Amino acid sequence: MKLIIINGPNLNLLGKREPEVYGNENFESYLETLENQFPSVELSFYQSNIEGELINKLQEVGFSFDGIILNAGAYTHTSIGIADAIKAITTPVIEVHISNTFSRESFRHQSYISPNVKGVIIGFGLQSYKLALQSFL
Repeated sequence: MKLIIINGPNLNLLGKREPEVYGNENFESYLETLENQFPSVELSFYQSNIEGELINKLQEVGFSFDGIILNAGAYTHTSIGIADAIKAITTPVIEVHISNTFSRESFRHQSYISPNVKGVIIGFGLQSYKLALQSFL
């Protein structure tokens, strides 16, 4: 199985940014844990702070991977472009969020992405990615 994790803005700062919300572990070390736990999965990773680059990556992999695990970060709540890119591709997407977005600021309660994805996993910390990966298996 060939999966890709795509992370959006500020997720490159995991382990440093708001540890009370996002935890203390950086994503690279967590990705290594996932790769060790699921050796049969061909797991790729991409991160960008730039909306257009995320759209380009979705279009690039959106017909050739078995699944996409997407944490669009703040673009979840603002990007019709990312939502449209998901609608345009055939690879199923699971939307993940580390924090429970519904227990935070009200602007985080709206997702433009959710209507276009296979499922949504919210609020389980970095384990949200593992749950998404397991759902593809």
